[in-house]
Amino acid sequence: MLREVLQSEPEIGVANGRAKVTPVIQVENLHRIYDLGEVQVHALRSVTMTVYSGEFVAIMGASGSGKTTLMNVLGCLDRATRGRYVLDGQDVSKLSKNELARIRNSKIGFVFQGFNLLPRTSALENVELPLIYSGVSHSERTKRAREALRSVGLEGRGEHHPAQLSGGQQQRVAIARALVTNPSLVVADEPTGNLDSRTSVEIMEILQRLNAERNITILLVTHEPDIARYAKRVVTFRDGKIRRDGMVEDRLDASRVLFDLPAIDEEEAEAG
Repeated sequence: MLREVLQSEPEIGVANGRAKVTPVIQVENLHRIYDLGEVQVHALRSVTMTVYSGEFVAIMGASGSGKTTLMNVLGCLDRATRGRYVLDGQDVSKLSKNELARIRNSKIGFVFQGFNLLPRTSALENVELPLIYSGVSHSERTKRAREALRSVGLEGRGEHHPAQLSGGQQQRVAIARALVTNPSLVVADEPTGNLDSRTSVEIMEILQRLNAERNITILLVTHEPDIARYAKRVVTFRDGKIRRDGMVEDRLDASRVLFDLPAIDEEEAEAG
């Protein structure tokens, strides 16, 4: 069940225990049109929404609904045809490609369905990668990468390569990599799509914990209603438009769900 809300800043402020909330994402009248010669595809149609600091928002919709296009625009991987997009107080609507790349590296952490880890590189080195692009010193990179791995329960696994890790562990590495730059926003694109049911809940438990304990703003793109119930708010897209925007009333607590699920043997999980 969803409780409808329309940009209810005071209510969200109370939920986060703050007198005043800070918008991380502000989009106004956003359009994305793909010109395919004789045909124009309107992937986004006049989208207006705000995501506040510390929110956990699920973006839902069927294939072709516009949710992936929105993720690409909000992640600064694509540019809107028209409209305004303000990320963490900075208008990024008309930035150059190089400026967008710097924004992606400093303000946005990405978690993808396919993990996107370098196969011949250790978990620690995979997590360090965004810091290399930022010019962070080797000692500081190593320190921050180990802290990020510890935050996702992979302390002591830093020297393992992706092939030596289970799918769930690889996704934990990907989450650590997303966190290592201390981003304003974490974008998770179908992060449980390649995982079994229990491992999916484990990943959602990590995201819920990071959101609650570190106030990390999370944008979760999913087509699975059960996964969306781990978020605090669900925005549903259809035909490039927001059709519903509401707070989750029957939100799932991943730690409680895990308690009721059978455990998986660690060696078996690593082999898988």
